[in-house]
Amino acid sequence: MKKVYALLISVFAIQTSFAQLYFPPTSGSTWDTISPTTLGWCENKIDSLYSYLEAEDSRAFIVLKDGKIVLEEYFNGHDASTPWYWASAGKSLTAFVVGIAQQEGYLDINDASSSYLGQGWTNATAAQEDLITVWNQLTMTTGLDDGVSDPTCFQDSCLNYLADAGTRWAYHNAPYTLLDDVIESATGTTLNSYVTQKVKSPTGMTGIYTMLDNNNVFFSTARSFARFGLLVLNGGAWDGTPVLSDTAYFNDMVNTSQQLNQSYGYLWWLNGKSSFMIPQSQNVFTGSFGPNGPADAFMAMGMNGQILNIVPSQNLVWIRMGSSTEGGLVSATLNNDIWAYINDLECSTTGVDDVYQHDIQVFPNPFTDYVQLQSETEVTYRIFNVLGEVVKTGVASSNQPIQLAELPAGMYVFKGESATGNTQQTIIKR
Repeated sequence: MKKVYALLISVFAIQTSFAQLYFPPTSGSTWDTISPTTLGWCENKIDSLYSYLEAEDSRAFIVLKDGKIVLEEYFNGHDASTPWYWASAGKSLTAFVVGIAQQEGYLDINDASSSYLGQGWTNATAAQEDLITVWNQLTMTTGLDDGVSDPTCFQDSCLNYLADAGTRWAYHNAPYTLLDDVIESATGTTLNSYVTQKVKSPTGMTGIYTMLDNNNVFFSTARSFARFGLLVLNGGAWDGTPVLSDTAYFNDMVNTSQQLNQSYGYLWWLNGKSSFMIPQSQNVFTGSFGPNGPADAFMAMGMNGQILNIVPSQNLVWIRMGSSTEGGLVSATLNNDIWAYINDLECSTTGVDDVYQHDIQVFPNPFTDYVQLQSETEVTYRIFNVLGEVVKTGVASSNQPIQLAELPAGMYVFKGESATGNTQQTIIKR
């Protein structure tokens, strides 16, 4: 039993802190650090994480805790000054910039896209085209056919009607890319100039959008990628300076934007939802997009493992840049595997429950057929077996039974998060 309990501790324990955020200077290379040992992280486990990242053809990896660097490592000839592409993780930066343009009165995301792109920007009829708004471009719900021979082609001849806007979710690059033209048309300046003025200057980020074939791709250093994560972690403000101050837009951006794909906001991927969709598929999958990650995590993600994770409950940001053998437009498996290594970084604790608050109570324990919760608000939960596999996910309210009769007798870990607290408790099935 002690061996099983130790396994549970190593798989699930991660320290939670709500300290005030640190922001590095906007110029120079100074950035405060935190020793991994202060978080209870073991050197040998960090080495295992780095070995995995190197084997996966990574270029850069940074972890921020409370804004300070805990881990920073470069691989395969990359260093802190080397720019690398964000791929589709740059979509999340574009969504952020659209929010700034709206708060400044340049555009309204509920406007028809043709207000900024002109009539006839698609191959659809005028009535079909007029249904498409900037909001549809942000949420991947334009209804335009992503099954064309080149889904990156944004010429009108490639943008064919398939369904009414808002009725179909599909990860389609071309309508997203045209958001750049929306921004430029609305603001009267180039995208790079607007991003420099509104995002890079107040935060110290570097980088540039560059056109590669039909894709407008953002390139920057790893630390600039991390700076963007810190900016978003702080709700769109940098060290007291508002950057994206429209809180309604910001909250909509990083929460479920439509019910077709619950795990998608405004060009951000969301964790902890009850279902998700993936690029190039119309299937809806049950469960969380990244079951190894915290339920409140949200992600900017791009091809070949360009990944930014933001976890508000832990004041945590991590980024990974590089290549990947996974393939696909979004490296969900790589993201989930990295979380498994991060979850296992702690050396030991006195008990798996010690690193979590206990505003959520789980009872009865031991249980036979079900457990119930005592919580002031709804709880998003995951239940793991001793191998670290997710065996049950869902959302439950106080005193609402969670049926677990199907589980074999044994030890499990219940991990729950709500608006008022979180818990991680060992539970036993008789």
